[in-house]
Amino acid sequence: MAENGQKMSKRLFTSESVTEGHPDKLCDLIADGILDAALAGDPYSRVAAEVCTTTDFLMVFGEMTTAADVDIERIARSAALSIGYDSAEKGLDGKKCRLDIRMDRQSPDIGDSVTHSLESREGSGERAEELGAGDQGMMFGFACTETPELMPLTAVLSHRLCARLAEVRKTGLLPYLRPDGKAQVTVEYDGYKPLRVYNVVLSAQHDESVTRERLMRDLKKYVVDEAIGEYTDDKTEYLINPSGRFVIGGPAGDSGVTGRKIVVDTYGGVVPHGGGAFSGKDPTKVDRSASYYARYVCKNMVAAGAADRLELQVAYAIGKANPVSLAVNSFGTGRVSDEKLLEIVREKFDFRPGCIISALGLRRPIYTSTTNYGHFGKSGLPWEKTDRAEEITRLL
Repeated sequence: MAENGQKMSKRLFTSESVTEGHPDKLCDLIADGILDAALAGDPYSRVAAEVCTTTDFLMVFGEMTTAADVDIERIARSAALSIGYDSAEKGLDGKKCRLDIRMDRQSPDIGDSVTHSLESREGSGERAEELGAGDQGMMFGFACTETPELMPLTAVLSHRLCARLAEVRKTGLLPYLRPDGKAQVTVEYDGYKPLRVYNVVLSAQHDESVTRERLMRDLKKYVVDEAIGEYTDDKTEYLINPSGRFVIGGPAGDSGVTGRKIVVDTYGGVVPHGGGAFSGKDPTKVDRSASYYARYVCKNMVAAGAADRLELQVAYAIGKANPVSLAVNSFGTGRVSDEKLLEIVREKFDFRPGCIISALGLRRPIYTSTTNYGHFGKSGLPWEKTDRAEEITRLL
């Protein structure tokens, strides 16, 4: 049902994903690799790594303050090669491409506002939980009952397609594929209930040798049918490499920048996005840590049966520990009122950055595992646990 109590009619909704070889995702992987290396050597590292790429070129820049020995060149080149960028004809040669590194230390003004000089606080009685937010901004969390992952179906299916593209390329099943690619899935809904996949758009970079006919046949059989076939039917429309040839791709076909796939990284456009990117940022940056925590809160609330669909917004001021606002929206699916849901969230979850970092164990090198195919809905990540669901159920 809609929020106003009116029955919702059938509608279409679309989400997209990109492969690990997309130029933006190459940049994200390098940035998260730098972050993980810093945290592995110094859990209190402050990192804001940015990366850009174009034909035969990578640049790493930003700020980092760490006691760790971080070999940025090795990380950047290894990341490119791990994706499959090992020759210029594929879009980038990780072994030989030009690489510029311009990393500075973090601004002391920002650092002091966040930590209030951690070194000088010893014995002052000020608690680590009072760690201030690394920036102002608003972040969103979301969960819903559309899938076992408690994620929107459109986002899950588009990620499955891109992950499968990488799999058939790397295993040699479709050896003519190259690293770059994108997917888009449109689902038909009745209200918030998914009915069927309405259409699929799939674009995969390939070498010169393959014919368009073979490409379309193979991608339908080995990628679409294998990854999402259970959701399609005889009316589903397939648009495979709709532009025709896709030989020139990767950084040679399009420039890449860290943090440009923020909607792919989150919920596929189902809910708003605050605008902050994730990759390359240490957990004192609430763009990342508070977004993860907001997902954790929503997932536990939905797992507890508090609502079938829940969106949470949190907002911060730089240097301040407590958020300046919290808001929830159950889209009319709540077991109790939104006011009651917000009351439970405030009572059971602590949104201060230091508490978020502690609760989720975010000072660990876990971030390269988040880079591709969405930061949410994956098993094994701390914000995907539903360990608070039972206590929430008792409050409903």
